[in-house]
This record gives sequence, structure tokens and C-alpha cells, in this order.
Amino acid sequence: MAKATTPDDLVITPRDRRFGRGTRMARWWLNGDPIATAFYNALSVTFPKGEGYFVDSVRRFRDGTPPKLTAEINAFIKQEVLHTREHVAFNRHVTDQGYDVRPLDRDVDAALALTRDRPAIASLAATTALEHFTAMLAHELIADPRHLAGGEAQAKALWLWHAAEEIEHKGVAYDTWLHATRDWPRFRRWRVKALVMLVTTWRFVTGRTRGMLELLRQDGLHGPRVWARLAWYAFGNPGMARKVAGVWAAYFLPGFHPWRHDDRALIGLAESDYEAAVMPRPA
Repeated sequence: MAKATTPDDLVITPRDRRFGRGTRMARWWLNGDPIATAFYNALSVTFPKGEGYFVDSVRRFRDGTPPKLTAEINAFIKQEVLHTREHVAFNRHVTDQGYDVRPLDRDVDAALALTRDRPAIASLAATTALEHFTAMLAHELIADPRHLAGGEAQAKALWLWHAAEEIEHKGVAYDTWLHATRDWPRFRRWRVKALVMLVTTWRFVTGRTRGMLELLRQDGLHGPRVWARLAWYAFGNPGMARKVAGVWAAYFLPGFHPWRHDDRALIGLAESDYEAAVMPRPA
């Protein structure tokens, strides 16, 4: 079997867009559904700090990378900075609706602190795992319109824009990891990335679930029936968690690479409305 790699003709293109400025969205902006809205609000609250962590983790290993990867890292950083800016603005909408996101912020801080006193390669391994999460969520978000059906226009546009760029740069952290560990035995590389993915998955799933339940509690929604509705939303219909389970498991297979599945067609599907916002490339 041929080794999967990032496509030679891939171009990572930061798209400078702004969403929701000067508009006021409803508290339950996704189809008037508090469950669906909490699902995405809780994710968005994590992005500014999380994406700053991704940028720092990858940038530490940029020096000495091949020119193509260096250029991809630089474009990755630009995209993530733009994502951070837009989710800061989106999260302002969340707090403007009266939500207290401090418990969610504390959860993110605790998760990111796990690698604070460890070698830099640990942060890169965690970033590689989390970038796999964002890529598989992004694929599903664009591939199945039901996820954002009924959402307010600006919020929907934000999530589709973000998803398109997550697909586009989904191999950058992994390629940086492969370069940084190029002298490691294959089993050691696999063992570390597998263990880190398991820990990261536990922290991601439990942390985001706590965040969703906290936002719902602030809506006056709590108890077993609400938990069941949230579980059905995640695993039943539209079932984001259920649909990405197989892609998540593929991370543990020998020879895994994010670009083993080339889903660039989804980028074109999502980005048709913002071609004019593409940032100019250096001459």
C-alpha cells in the first residue's frame, strides 16, 4: 500500500472574513434549539485558547522543516489566527446572551495545562490529536447540511468557513509531528501518538460535555431528560459523534495520515460565497 501524504498540489489559503459584526443573533441561534446551540457554543468557547495552543505547538518545530512544510505551517498559523479572531467575536455573542462561560474557560485551562511542564513534543502530539478532531468534525459539518440546518446566516457562514479551512490544513500538525519524530522508531511514534489521542479524547469529550450541560443549566434545562436529549443529538440525529467514530479510530491504524482521505471537494462546497475574501499570496 502506498504511503499517504499531503497532496503535492495542496495550497493552504487563509481567507480573511468577518462574521456577525453589527448583527444580533438569537440566544438559540441554531434552529431555535437549545441543545444544538449549546453543542456549538461550547465548542466555540474552547477555540481561542485552543487554537493559540495549536499555533505555539507547531511553530516550535518550524525551524528546519522542508520548504513546502514551512510554507504550510505559516499558512496554518495565519488561518488559526483568523479563526481565533472570529470565535472571539462569536463568543462575545454567547456572553451577550447572558451565558457565564467562565466554567468552560477553566476547563480549557486545565486541559491545556497538562502539557505545560512536559517537553514540547508532548504539546505537538496533543495538537496533532486535536487537529484530527477538528478535521473530522469539519468534514461532517460540511458533508451533512442537517448539522447547521435552520441556523442563523452569519453563524452558519462562520462554521462553514472554519470547517473548510480545517479540512485544508488538516495535515500540517501531523506532518510536523512526522518531521519532529523522524528519528524515532516506528513503534515508539505510534505508541506515543496513540496514548496521547486516548487521553486527549477523554479530556475533549468530558470537557465539552460538561460545557454543554453547563450552558443548558444556565438555560434552566437540566436532569436526565436533558442529558438524554443531548446524547440523542450527538449520537442519534443528526449524530455528529456517531458519524465521526470510524474516522477517529483510523488514527490508530498503521500508516495513518490525515490525507489518506482526500476530501478537498468539500472545501469548494463550503467556500463559494467568499472567493473575494481570499488573502493575497506573497509574490
